[in-house]
Amino acid sequence: MRALPSLLTALDGGVDAWRAVQVAGHLAPAADQLVPRLCRHLTAEDPSSEWADMSTNALLSALARLGDPAAVPAITAMATASARHGQWRTTASALKALAAFGTGAAPALEAVRVLAQADDPSVRTAAAATLWAAEGDPATVVPLLDGLLDGHGNREAADALARVGPPAARALPRLRNMLTADYEWTRAHAASALWDIGGPAEAPVVVRTLLAAWEENDATSNLVLACFDRMGPAAGEALPHVREELTRTRRSGRFRDVGHDEELQRMCRTVLARLS
Repeated sequence: MRALPSLLTALDGGVDAWRAVQVAGHLAPAADQLVPRLCRHLTAEDPSSEWADMSTNALLSALARLGDPAAVPAITAMATASARHGQWRTTASALKALAAFGTGAAPALEAVRVLAQADDPSVRTAAAATLWAAEGDPATVVPLLDGLLDGHGNREAADALARVGPPAARALPRLRNMLTADYEWTRAHAASALWDIGGPAEAPVVVRTLLAAWEENDATSNLVLACFDRMGPAAGEALPHVREELTRTRRSGRFRDVGHDEELQRMCRTVLARLS
């Protein structure tokens, strides 16, 4: 916490405030001091500017990490204002930040329900996911997300449905149809959601689809291994592929960076320990 005085000075004075924002989200014990300042900076952002999304997103990310519901009104205001100006990326980011508060985002529900009818599919998906996080009513969110599986943003909709789990069973036919998509990422996200919603009955097609996506593009491996971990013994067919991954000398995983590679290796060992 020795960095806190410098962060507060930067946020209060505006000198290198953007650097302070990058760090602030990691200092949850100081949320009571950081959140009011971050909210003040968020309120000062111009929601009509298409160039403001980077700085706005950094603020939203920091506030979501800190997890103090006191930030919900400012984040809600940004979501509403950016939508009014057609800045859909910022709107979706604000909604994703709200979802991180879970039931603490309840004061935002009225605004979120409006955004669930927005023109932009990514905003509708993010709004539905926020509704699920805040109130957990599948009767509200599943129809919204099911209708988004046929178009742009269907991977995000599949992920949101996966968090709902078995109550999202009405989406299974569309998810199965996504397994025929040309894009391996679409197939991988659909297969992962199939497992979370349909369970053991879907295991054979889920494992086959995930292994094929992994073979086609090893950047999918983190997503694939995460699903195998959730599947446990039902993913037994994947064991040879998991063992082979650990023998590779080159970096693998999404983006082929150190963090994703280390995460991938940890997940491989976890899956092997569970299935061996």
